[in-house]
Amino acid sequence: MKACTVKPGDVGTASVEEIPEPPESDGEVLVEGLYVGICGTDVEISVEGYGEPPAGHERLVLFHESLGRVIQAPSGSGLAAGDLVAGVVRRPDPVPCEPCSKDQWDFCRNGQFTERGIKGHDGYGSQRWRVAPKFAIKLDPGLDKLGVLLEPTSVVAKAWDQVGKIAARAATPTATALVTGAGPIGLLAALIGRQKGLDVTVLDRVTEGPKPSMVAELGATYVTSLDDVKERPDVVIEATGIGQLVFDVIGRAAPDAIVCLTGISSGTREVGIAADAVNKAMVLSNEVVFGSVNAGLANYQQAAEALAHADNDWLAKIITRTVPMADWAQALKRQPDDIKVVVDLQAA
Repeated sequence: MKACTVKPGDVGTASVEEIPEPPESDGEVLVEGLYVGICGTDVEISVEGYGEPPAGHERLVLFHESLGRVIQAPSGSGLAAGDLVAGVVRRPDPVPCEPCSKDQWDFCRNGQFTERGIKGHDGYGSQRWRVAPKFAIKLDPGLDKLGVLLEPTSVVAKAWDQVGKIAARAATPTATALVTGAGPIGLLAALIGRQKGLDVTVLDRVTEGPKPSMVAELGATYVTSLDDVKERPDVVIEATGIGQLVFDVIGRAAPDAIVCLTGISSGTREVGIAADAVNKAMVLSNEVVFGSVNAGLANYQQAAEALAHADNDWLAKIITRTVPMADWAQALKRQPDDIKVVVDLQAA
């Protein structure tokens, strides 16, 4: 079968390679790979050498955002041939630590986890892959191709789940939310915020293209400057990783606000801040700032529900480009109107 492979850190090695059928050690569920999604992590692996291939291998089968159709599954697994599924990215460490033992591998304490297509485990970028039933998330069949959005949706589902847990500390309900960034993570964060009934504002720099209208279709407000945010938000989902913006939104949030950081800074730029003033403001206003990465099993289920209740026509606008497997390396090259780029694994 064919697979998308790369030697981490050498984008010139990106190719479609014939590899053996997926090993049964990966799981009892055999899946036909349909689509994979591209994110910044895939670029970092291919260009900068982030991540690592399986032990004893130079090349890595890439991609952690997956969508496939079950070919065969064991009885009693809750899955059957024809089911639409996506695979969980992270695998718990072999010890396991306390969080991993409770399916919260996103909170792994010892770092011995592996991740499909990222760390020590081949990814989902092959025409067939295997997975244990526990790590195969069944999707609403009506999603079809849109099911490839499950993994990024799981990231924001976890963020909102954690926001909800923290918000329970106070008597005042959250009513307003600010999402910074209108990439896939930001748009999906806004989607879930609106599903929760919040008044959502999305901040992004672009003025052209589909993003402003997509935000409007959600019933949310689109702005291009923090000065245009009308109300101090109760919740901030930060999805840009821009250091200065992180501190700006912390300083402009409402009393008792919760700020979730999901974006990872890509540069090394230093930002000068009035640390004492930030500390004072956060203490006096009971503000909480926390980081969130990856997702646990429950968050994947929450994400599947969010997608099932979303408007498919709206979700379809997130996927702005589809690249055939034969040319998958082209998907790593960002184009001006890209939001989410996916690779068709059956177009080899």
